[in-house]
Amino acid sequence: MTLESFLLLLLIAGICGAVGQAITGYNLGGILVTIAVGFIGALLGVWLAGVLGLPELFTLYIGGQRFPIVWSIIGSVLFVAIVGAFSNRRHVIYR
Repeated sequence: MTLESFLLLLLIAGICGAVGQAITGYNLGGILVTIAVGFIGALLGVWLAGVLGLPELFTLYIGGQRFPIVWSIIGSVLFVAIVGAFSNRRHVIYR
């Protein structure tokens, strides 16, 4: 994987994590946390799709690696909702 591919993967994970946070209305942190939420969401979403026997809906191939966009966003929503439910952070509503 080249540096450009890795940076593009980080950008896409950050966007998926930001969309997941925006859907739930919780903000867990800055850009590094958002990127981590995107990657964790991808892992959680792919695992959930495998358990339920669902197909990959939209996948990007970056530097030979698959990155499932839809499952990353769904996994990010689930992850942020779970973390938000158990944390003492304030609920943030985007306007």
